[in-house]
Amino acid sequence: MFTRRATLAFSLAAALVAGASAMAFAEPEHTPFTPAAFKAAQHAGKPILVEIHASWCPVCAAQAPILSELLSQPRYKEMVVFRVDFDSQKDAVKSFKAREQSTLIAFKGATEAGRSVGDTHKGSIEALLSHAI
Repeated sequence: MFTRRATLAFSLAAALVAGASAMAFAEPEHTPFTPAAFKAAQHAGKPILVEIHASWCPVCAAQAPILSELLSQPRYKEMVVFRVDFDSQKDAVKSFKAREQSTLIAFKGATEAGRSVGDTHKGSIEALLSHAI
């Protein structure tokens, strides 16, 4: 039986390990999010990933190596990745109707192709990305 303190310590250790392993991977190239840049990518018919991210979020840290690996594949070379900071870009977070950090939203041009919240499974994240291409 775990004590509350041991459970919290274990959770913190797991989050730190997830963060450390995420840092071992190269982050995908992000296009700075602005409404104008996002609209331009939509107008150009580009596949788009909007990543609602927080630097303190262990789930976001766990998503980073998965996204890095997937987005390095040739089939996703045209994908435009916008990272929206959950804490400092509240207007953008609200415009995407995102309630939580670790939200991934895929667009095929101007059409939302799918979204996920808190997903750290490579297969389902890949399925989400494939809806945008």
